[in-house]
Amino acid sequence: MIDSYKNINEPNWIIEANALTKNFNKQVAVEDLSVQIPQNAIFGFIGPSGSGKTTTVRLLLGIYPPSSGDVEVFGHKPHRFTQNDRRKIGYMPQLFILQDGLTVRQNLSFTASLYGLIRHRKKRIKETLNLVELTGHEKKRARDLSGGMQRRLSLAAALLHSPELIFLDEPTAGIDPVLRKKFWNHFHELKKQGHTLFITTQYVAEAAYCDYVGVMSDGRLIMVETPQNLKRIGMGGELIELIYENELRENQIEQIRNQNIIKQWHIQSLDHQRLKLIVDDAAEVLPLLLNWFQENEITVKEAQKLEPTFDDVFVQLIERHRKNA
Repeated sequence: MIDSYKNINEPNWIIEANALTKNFNKQVAVEDLSVQIPQNAIFGFIGPSGSGKTTTVRLLLGIYPPSSGDVEVFGHKPHRFTQNDRRKIGYMPQLFILQDGLTVRQNLSFTASLYGLIRHRKKRIKETLNLVELTGHEKKRARDLSGGMQRRLSLAAALLHSPELIFLDEPTAGIDPVLRKKFWNHFHELKKQGHTLFITTQYVAEAAYCDYVGVMSDGRLIMVETPQNLKRIGMGGELIELIYENELRENQIEQIRNQNIIKQWHIQSLDHQRLKLIVDDAAEVLPLLLNWFQENEITVKEAQKLEPTFDDVFVQLIERHRKNA
């Protein structure tokens, strides 16, 4: 169990995967993936394109059989799901798989019938259309919708029957920032209502909206943590930035690197007048660095501790994993 789960009293795992592996011919898509996901949480799944996120979702849903390892969802193996199990699950794939010859309303009515949604069908269709801002487009055929509108229709179909467990594969891809924020607000409302969401995303910053975040790289799950712990562990220290007037010479860069106070370092920007460093203690290191710059007659315009972005953290984690692989 990861440290982040220790605060959960007697967790009720809705998903449990153990040593899950999927090979396509000789290519390994997912390797030795083990994870437990608690009920009533938002679990974010982040990784570069081709890292195995979508394959993992399909393994958890039973769309793909694992090459080895096992997985249980609701305590059942996916290939043994009953009709009732499947009714408790909502799934929005990356690709548009609804009927492109049907209208928006017809697609949702058809989806409702598949899940046996009879009572309150019209009400639920109206609610989901409003959520994804497709009200007024009900009579348009799916093939005539833009790519972003097709994504919104797919999301509406996944949420229509109010499933307990919702898999969303990049639900905000191609969605404008205002609507993306609205979606996340609704995802949090769903969590408050007792739903569990498993969300893959290409927007690293969306990790902040999740309760737990899994980071994928080259088919392996390299970390599962809370967003706060992910920043602390991922960066390996505190991030500081110095902006100065003159470009550093190679021997000066080497002098900085040879100081034991610095754990990691890299220069940003094309003119080499911006330096970002990862250190153990920013409050201790900044005065020492400022003194070094003064001794070398380099004017520092700005020096500060930075709150790392999730992009910073993500890059550090992926680079570290690939370096140690």
